Amino acid sequence: MSTADAEAACKDQKPLIVVSGVNVREVGALSIFRDALSVLAQQYANRYRIMALVKDRRLFDVAGVAYLEFPHISRSWLSRIRFEYWSARKISDQWKPWFWLSIHDTTPNVRAEIRAVYCHNASPFYRMKPAEFMLDRRFGMFTLFYQYLYRINIHANQYVIVQQEWMRKEFERLFGIKNVVVAHPELYLESVGGVQQERGAGPYRFFYPMFPRTYKNPEVALHAARVLKRRGFHDFELWLTFDSKTNRYAASVVEEFGNLNCVRWLGVLPRERVYELYGEADCLLFPSRLETWGLPISEFRSFGKPILAADLPYAHETASGYERVSFFDPKDAEALAEMMMRAAKREPIFEKVPEIEIAAPFSRNWSELWRMMLG
Repeated sequence: MSTADAEAACKDQKPLIVVSGVNVREVGALSIFRDALSVLAQQYANRYRIMALVKDRRLFDVAGVAYLEFPHISRSWLSRIRFEYWSARKISDQWKPWFWLSIHDTTPNVRAEIRAVYCHNASPFYRMKPAEFMLDRRFGMFTLFYQYLYRINIHANQYVIVQQEWMRKEFERLFGIKNVVVAHPELYLESVGGVQQERGAGPYRFFYPMFPRTYKNPEVALHAARVLKRRGFHDFELWLTFDSKTNRYAASVVEEFGNLNCVRWLGVLPRERVYELYGEADCLLFPSRLETWGLPISEFRSFGKPILAADLPYAHETASGYERVSFFDPKDAEALAEMMMRAAKREPIFEKVPEIEIAAPFSRNWSELWRMMLG
């Protein structure tokens, strides 16, 4: 653990804010972590000392923040649990923070005047079938145990932060708490640019960017594609960002649907290539049964193109106010096939999603959220 910059920062007598994310390494959560630190440093560094507990200091370029590195925490759940409920307590006793934000789901056993937790993981609210568990055991374990990890110390927080209203309702129901804040993620989509490729002749292109997990539900789209082929409709393609080598679940899906010549198995793609394909595709297809947000919906709407999305609360909230959306039952391949055919024929099936008003406490970005929590 590197402590030089942290010790230097602690010579200052301003109140200390700790933001803990020692297990954060995936793109979405890492972006949220960086945004949180960036806004905090820009707007509050003159009033508070800021310390971040991270896996790798090199992943962060935010000035005005002291960093403590914990490179080995993510290697096992035992290491993570030891950190959250023992090591973090020692750190809080040593540095005596005024405010502690855990940005990765669990509430550590720390001492601080104000405590908050940011909850990304929606797996406790997914009902997994036994066959799914065998194909995706890692996610299956999350669905079984994450609600218990969430529950530990959760009532010690002044603020429990989630991304959508449906998650607030589930947290209130499951844990009996009333201090849940809905905080929409602050998305920077300029890099997507809305750059569209010139549409030439060819089949209508449905694009579903995803990493193959059972809850992502690509099967309903593939069954729908099979239905359309059986009906004799061929003027479409389905693009999926995985192939049989991605994981065990992906292999089972490709084995079942690999004979569909309308499907392009693209493999796991870098973000830059996904953005390029947004520009080339005609329609986003998003049948996922579980999301804390649904980032591709936010990204794709910047292109002004139509979206076919699962008729679930997360998709309605993410697509709120967008003018070209049609929702479908994520369990009904026949109905989806009909909608895909009508979309490919350019029929007017897409409508504006009503704006969803979120009740307080609610923030639209990190600036509002920090103001709420720090007063």
